[in-house]
Formats: sequence, C-alpha cells, structure tokens
Amino acid sequence: MHSQASSALLAHLAGNLRRYRQSREMSQGALAVASGVSRRMIAAIEGGDANASITTLDRLAEALGVRFADLVRAERSDPATVDAVAWQGESPQSKAVLLASVPAEREAELWTWALAPGDSYTGTAAPGWHEIVYVLEGQLTIETAGGRRDILGGHFHAQGLDEERVYTNRSATLVRFVRTITH
Repeated sequence: MHSQASSALLAHLAGNLRRYRQSREMSQGALAVASGVSRRMIAAIEGGDANASITTLDRLAEALGVRFADLVRAERSDPATVDAVAWQGESPQSKAVLLASVPAEREAELWTWALAPGDSYTGTAAPGWHEIVYVLEGQLTIETAGGRRDILGGHFHAQGLDEERVYTNRSATLVRFVRTITH
C-alpha cells in the first residue's frame, strides 16, 4: 500500500485486530492456528507493517468471529459505514474502498474499486458468496476458469464466487466499478 489512506487502514487494522484477538483471549499463535495465517503475518499486521491481502483479512475475521468490515473500519457513529481503503494496487489509482457493510443472511458489503490501465486484482474462491459488479466507467474484464467477461461502463455482471477470478483493466484508461458482495 502506498498512500496516506493505506497508512490509516494499517493503523485501524492493527488496533482492531489486536483488540479483537485480546478480547477473545487468543495469542497470536492461537489465532494463526485458527485462521491459517502465519503468526509472523499477524504480528506484522498488528505492528502496522503488513500489506495483508483481502483474503488474509477475511480469514482472520472469520477466525475471530467478526465481520471483515469490523477489522478495517475506523470508529464511526454509523455502524454500517466503513469507508476504508482495503486494497491498493501498484498504481496509486488502483484501489478498493469498502463503503458499507450490513447484515444479509451472513453479511453484505458495498465496495468502490478503481483499476489503472494494466492493473489487476485476483479474488480467491469464496463458496456461498455472490457479487454484483456495476462498471461506472471504462471496461472491466473478469476472468474465471469458465471464461472471460468484458463489462463496459453502464453495464453489470452478477456471479457466484465459488472459484478464483481475476479483475483486469486491459484498456488505456482508468476503470471504476462498484461491487456488492453478499452471503
């Protein structure tokens, strides 16, 4: 991560992870075993030094019995609002911002994303989860083992998240899109 926004995320994440882990009376080692994330990575996150993947944060949240949004959010009066950068690409223009998270059967999340030309993000399989992607501007390519889908600005795509997928900007201009994820 490269920006002040990502530095703020690391600070919120470090404090939130430590607070949730300690409130459950878990050592870093116990959390490592429960989440499948190395103790070294947990220590780096709690120290504000790690650029953890969204998948890593999701595994930590699940092991702690909290929502992903709870790990990355700053203190706010509105519990649904998160408004936190959760992923930063190689280019400072490429980022994912979790806007809000509300209960669904399990959880629902609203994200804004931007990918600079040539940048991509790989999402791991999340069985039982679904997404709707709405492209605001540019053209987004989503690739799965089942094929490739190009989505132009003003159009959307809905899919289950049962398999790994790659979101790519193959164009020469910034692509911006909104993702709603539910479980």
